[in-house]
Amino acid sequence: MVGATQHDGISDKDYEFIRKFVYEQSRINLGPDKKELVSARLAKRLRAIGLNSYTEYCDYLQSASGKDEVTNLVDSISTNHTYFFREIKHFEFLNDVILPHWLQNSFRKGDTNFNIWSAASSSGEEPYSLGILLQEVLQHHPSASWTLDGTDISTRMLDLARRGIFEQDRLRDVKPEWMRRYFQKGVGQWEGHFRAKEVIRNRLTFHHVNLLQERYPFSKHFHVIFCRNVMIYFDRATQEQLVAKLTEQLHPKGYLIVGHSESLMGIKHSLDSVRPSIYRRRD
Repeated sequence: MVGATQHDGISDKDYEFIRKFVYEQSRINLGPDKKELVSARLAKRLRAIGLNSYTEYCDYLQSASGKDEVTNLVDSISTNHTYFFREIKHFEFLNDVILPHWLQNSFRKGDTNFNIWSAASSSGEEPYSLGILLQEVLQHHPSASWTLDGTDISTRMLDLARRGIFEQDRLRDVKPEWMRRYFQKGVGQWEGHFRAKEVIRNRLTFHHVNLLQERYPFSKHFHVIFCRNVMIYFDRATQEQLVAKLTEQLHPKGYLIVGHSESLMGIKHSLDSVRPSIYRRRD
């Protein structure tokens, strides 16, 4: 097949193939407005695997040797720049409302383990931010414990999250005392990077999960699920399916937190709206 070179941008035909292929594999819905973004991000994949055109890349995805490329494709078009304590109001709500309420009510009634799920953990900035906050609050309550599970569709992102090594710029909103308490400064080839200390790193558990898979690898329910900046990739039917699945994983009165730019308005769900982008299970 003859197609445009990667420098010419992706053709309408190749983009339509990529769009349908991605939807079949991940349910991510790419509209016409994403064509230039996809073209730019896939150009890096073409260079990495030595292909000369997007048409060659489409053929590669359908070949036996390209079956492992699906993860890289989804990763390329869905990964966004993130940093610690992004969308800070969500962390403030966890600190100021959710945790105090849990300590005053459920904790006193014998629910001594606080479970939280970072559903789209990417390279780890969100779950490590949550881990720091949980450690800071619950360390003052010796009988209280916490678990934090992080999941992502990208195995590459999960590997980065498990390492717990971050560029300094990603940590710009972390308090100085928390930097000293929870991070080790890199030297030599790691200058400009920081690694999360074991006190946090060893408390986090990461799983490879497609959020739309039939079953999740959990035998527990969660007091809070962070699923931020994920809904924007899906069509309405898929959003409804995902919200229903996440709701089933919540404790009664548990919270689902989505991105500031996201809303459950217009889709069917069984959650109460608490604040913009913050929802609570009813029963």
